[in-house]
Amino acid sequence: MKEKYLELMSKALSAYSDEHIREYFDRVKVEGLTEHGFPRLTVNIGVLIAHGYRTDLIPLFIKMMDFCCEQIPKVKAANDFSVREIAFCLLELERIGKFSKEIVRWKALLLTIVPHSCYNKFATDADDCVGNWALFSALSEFARMKLTGCNSEEFLELQLENQLHRLDENGMYMDNLNENNHQPIVYDLVPRYLFPLLLHFGYRGKFYAQIDSMLKSTALLTLKMQSITGEIAFGGRSNQFVHNEGMLAIIFEFEANRYAQMGDLETAGRFKAAINRAIEITEYWLEKEPIRHIKNRFPTETRYGCEKYAYFDKYMITTASHLFSAYMICDDSIPATDFDDSESVFMTSEHFHKLFMRSEGYFLEFDTDGDPHYDSSGLGRVHRYGIPSPLCMSLPCASKSKYKVCTEEKISASLCPGKIIDGEPCFTCDRDEKVSVIDYSNNYAVLKYPLGLRADYRIDSDGVTVTVSGEGQILHLLPAFSFDGEKETKITLQDKTLEIEYEGHVCKFTTNVTIRDLGKTAYNRNGYYSLFYADNQDSLTIKIELL
Repeated sequence: MKEKYLELMSKALSAYSDEHIREYFDRVKVEGLTEHGFPRLTVNIGVLIAHGYRTDLIPLFIKMMDFCCEQIPKVKAANDFSVREIAFCLLELERIGKFSKEIVRWKALLLTIVPHSCYNKFATDADDCVGNWALFSALSEFARMKLTGCNSEEFLELQLENQLHRLDENGMYMDNLNENNHQPIVYDLVPRYLFPLLLHFGYRGKFYAQIDSMLKSTALLTLKMQSITGEIAFGGRSNQFVHNEGMLAIIFEFEANRYAQMGDLETAGRFKAAINRAIEITEYWLEKEPIRHIKNRFPTETRYGCEKYAYFDKYMITTASHLFSAYMICDDSIPATDFDDSESVFMTSEHFHKLFMRSEGYFLEFDTDGDPHYDSSGLGRVHRYGIPSPLCMSLPCASKSKYKVCTEEKISASLCPGKIIDGEPCFTCDRDEKVSVIDYSNNYAVLKYPLGLRADYRIDSDGVTVTVSGEGQILHLLPAFSFDGEKETKITLQDKTLEIEYEGHVCKFTTNVTIRDLGKTAYNRNGYYSLFYADNQDSLTIKIELL
């Protein structure tokens, strides 16, 4: 796997032409360091050169690293992120015996860093509300200590104490302390991949036991949240980018090492198998040409599906960055077992409001309180291994999305029930009320929706069956994937059956009633969804199959 990590790092770097890299450098030399994309690019070029890739870039790399190490102590340019990456890069170069003369100079420059004037955001008190930047700053200082021998222990421990206040009852990290119950899944994973790097490289300070215990318990839960396709859960900002699954690889490599050292090779192998799935989906996207940094095929310049901060130069190389972190932790002597396709279920705390079910080769994710800026409530994900993730649905469509789509008319959409009100279709994904989970098991769940509606979900070997009941004219919304930014799907509606064909596979909705075209289109990060619905008096049944 170590070699696979390096190969995929090289593939991610190939998304930047030589001309692009040089133009990026020229721009940064004029504008100065303003964010961490350029140092991250520099680091990954250096690591790849050290392992025999892209040796043609050696002269340029030296100039880029000179620039980064000279500028970082002088300017606040998201150094919270950059210092640890540069330090880990130099440690790797030292280990391999490359650039020995230059490393002396680079180390001397990094020794001049003063944490309180170098980093943008850090805690000055254990109760400061500074977000995960404090943890990035902590890891950067720890890595700098490992590289240079400087002592920033007091600064480090304060940042860790500050961050450990942000865990929910399951140990998941709450990034939005000032927002009610809309915690983004990506930013739960971010600190949980930073903490393992800290521990792997030797942190044994006063918070070691607490961090280690949290990592052990949450990693087992994360196995249940990982889709059968290898992907992280949907929910919140920075989701659906190609770098997302690299975070799982870091977390799971650390845990594979833990269980192997405990002599539990079966559990260690489960984590290794989960890594294989995560890397498989990463490779799937990196093999598409031209390479995109987000999971769609819209031209990069459109920034479709991206938040303002999630631009190509920053987020494309982040894929390589995460793969390098996983590479550093990886122990290739630990064998993988087969991927654990057995039944599982997990419901998060109310802060993340997600329910995950895996059974019979299907994986379902529900959101019971969708953030309208990124998601909507209802069944937002139906995955099956080997089937393109967006085909049924990989995440809901949001009515107030903070990521860019192609229209100002944004519509909520998930696989959810609804009713006819005042003669018009009204779906529960458009309502502010929360959804309640009444009962759940590995393959069965009962949810209570607004508008007095109940939905029963059952997974069996034939697919997913949804039974909706209530009073009046009952509906169920059926989003049909229609466009990925490059290719249109084939949608066929025949009375009680709706089929969507894409990349040689079919999503099939079958009902006991008539399916109708709503005549509207909804948008998520993956592309466009044409909206259909089934309707009947008091109850209806939907069968979902991925073929």
